[in-house]
Amino acid sequence: MAATNAITFVWEGMDRKGSKVKGESQASSEILLKADLRRQGINPLKVKKKPKSLFGSSGKKIIPKDIAIFARQLATMMTAGVPLVQSFEIIGRGHENPNMQDLVLSIKSDVEGGTSLADALEKKPKYFDALFCSLVGAGEQSGALESLLDKIATYKEKTEELKAKVKKALFYPTAVLVVAFIVMSILLIFVVPQFESIFKGFGADLPAFTQMVIGLSDFFQEFWWLVFLGIGGAIFGFKVAKQRSPKMRRWLDIISLKIPVVGGILEKSAIARFARTLATMFAAGVPLVEAMDSVAGATGNALFYEATMKMKDDVATGTQLQQSMKQTGIFPNMMVQMVSIGEESGSLDEMLGKVADFYEAEVDNLVDGLSSLLEPLIMAVLGVLVGGLVIAMYLPIFKMGAVV
Repeated sequence: MAATNAITFVWEGMDRKGSKVKGESQASSEILLKADLRRQGINPLKVKKKPKSLFGSSGKKIIPKDIAIFARQLATMMTAGVPLVQSFEIIGRGHENPNMQDLVLSIKSDVEGGTSLADALEKKPKYFDALFCSLVGAGEQSGALESLLDKIATYKEKTEELKAKVKKALFYPTAVLVVAFIVMSILLIFVVPQFESIFKGFGADLPAFTQMVIGLSDFFQEFWWLVFLGIGGAIFGFKVAKQRSPKMRRWLDIISLKIPVVGGILEKSAIARFARTLATMFAAGVPLVEAMDSVAGATGNALFYEATMKMKDDVATGTQLQQSMKQTGIFPNMMVQMVSIGEESGSLDEMLGKVADFYEAEVDNLVDGLSSLLEPLIMAVLGVLVGGLVIAMYLPIFKMGAVV
């Protein structure tokens, strides 16, 4: 019987030599843990549940990169001949993140109880998606789990590397704009009012540009909380609307592909994920029609999702994959030709892998190019914003100097 809700216990006991030993283990109950320790030759003296932190789990949040590393470690150990359960024990105990330790040891507990690895992973949908579980299931059924785990590890590493490149392209300008807004807010709230008090003694009309900046400063001083609250509310509302509205997500995905430079990065990353996912599943022996569901979800774009699901229906009725791809009109001609060659030569997974490598390299080049383009552009924007404020404040002083 599988351990459905594994609990972490800390225990102390005596081994066969009479030496004191202690450790942590996961089990469904204290009774089962004591029985397991006795089978190992340990007489349990103290067994209690591991206390939780007052602020929840003390470990870091489990991120997709942790799952990619876990897949690689498991693939390496099984290829080296280490038994599955022992591999989980080594990986779990050796991980620095307590949350990841608990996850791995929980899977180990399920597998020890007789659950298949694929079923044990399916109990953790937050960390292991349908693609991961289906590939593991295919590996268990075919008796080639080590080979499939290696393919999964490579797939996860490539996809996480690609995601990191896309995030890098979007994070840099966003971070700079946020910093620019904060600096502008500080200047408007704290610096401009000092100049305003000086200008009141001039007894002359201020330049229109200076008056505009002072008016903006007065508004910020009085309603700064409303501005920040409005921006925060808009961001929160946007996220909620995006999560709950498929139509909005579709519209945003389509619009994002039309943004200069950034759209090219997003489009090529979607094509790379499509090719990488389909190559991995096809190489694992998953039928093409069945693989399409996971491939559609992996693209990360509504337009490519819809195209992939249409291709699934076409392939199910006997249409060739390359013909269906061509009909969608969103896949580049080079990719269609590579898929055509792969279908004719019986090496579709190899050709798709080459397509994925090509477009991942394209994304890398585009991200580097975007970074080079944005650096002078962002400096110019910051110069205009901050320089504009400085000029607005010094215009009255220049005017007085000209009069004198």
